[in-house]
Amino acid sequence: MNLIEQAVAYSTSHEINWPRDPLENPAAWGVHQADPPPWNQLLGPVHARAGVSGMILREGKVRHSWGDTNRADLTFSVAKTYLGLLAGVAHGRGLLPDPNEPIARRLPGIGFDTPHNQAITWSHLMSQTSEWEGNCLGVPDQVERYRYVSHDPRGILGIKGSLRPLQAPGNYWEYNDVRINQLSLALLHLFGRALPEVFRETILSPIGATGPFSWEGYDNAWVDLPATPGRAACRVRSVPGGTHWGGGVSISTHDQALIGELMRRDGQWLVDGKETSVIPASWVRRMSAPCALAPFYGWLTWLNPDGKTFPGASAESVLMVGAGGNYVWVEPKYRAVIVVRWLEPARFSSFASQVSRALEESA
Repeated sequence: MNLIEQAVAYSTSHEINWPRDPLENPAAWGVHQADPPPWNQLLGPVHARAGVSGMILREGKVRHSWGDTNRADLTFSVAKTYLGLLAGVAHGRGLLPDPNEPIARRLPGIGFDTPHNQAITWSHLMSQTSEWEGNCLGVPDQVERYRYVSHDPRGILGIKGSLRPLQAPGNYWEYNDVRINQLSLALLHLFGRALPEVFRETILSPIGATGPFSWEGYDNAWVDLPATPGRAACRVRSVPGGTHWGGGVSISTHDQALIGELMRRDGQWLVDGKETSVIPASWVRRMSAPCALAPFYGWLTWLNPDGKTFPGASAESVLMVGAGGNYVWVEPKYRAVIVVRWLEPARFSSFASQVSRALEESA
């Protein structure tokens, strides 16, 4: 058994202990159970998953794959990075010219008009420093105050759901799904179209990601978009940046790897034989730049400064991370993209170390 086979065997033998079908044991599935009631319940659809799967691309070519790489499984917070990529598409089209522009200036009337929220910019939301205050799609931001995630080196700072005093936008980092859902709502209004359609058209199609794909919203997430020149009024569903309360992105391991490769290539892709900018390169590079308040985080990406956040991966690594052990690891050191799904999170660093050794050996 060579090094990569050992890493694959390690991943398959350390599947996360969530039931494969949410209906088998709902209390042991997902992350919403940790929320204060009445928010510890699903608001959107979920579905059964497969076992561990994975894929390794080297310079864009599939070198190894395991498990069912064509099945569309939920990604949880990997979808947050997808929102960052969509914001990059909007930037490239001139819809979002300045990420440091207050959102209320371009999109009044959607939740950014209070004195506190008026200063919030796109950059604040994408770096998780917005301190947005309000209720998005029926969920108040307070539910997520003092939220702790395992990759945050600061540790637990308070009791989740308690009324932490807010700071000025840009002055406090906090991983928060409600505020990310508010970003998604803002992008919906910016494009004036359902985000799943935009994502499929502008990102998935150009890179050849043709597998099954869906991006579901909460049951109560319908939004009325007003008529604009060239477009009739319509009713669409806003989608969440994860599966915290259900919904979210379902996509194959294979197509996740292609999205990771798009990031590795700084948003550039060969389309019909021509080098094409799917997302502006400057935007993708900015997504990988560390947040001043949280150097382990970029714009809706996880980073690995000094190799401490994700031991085993290089310090240059950029990751999309979702609950349930979902990882898309962009590894510039080896010109590689590694996807692994449903891996026990405590085992990721050991898996990453084994993969790194295998990539080093075959370099």
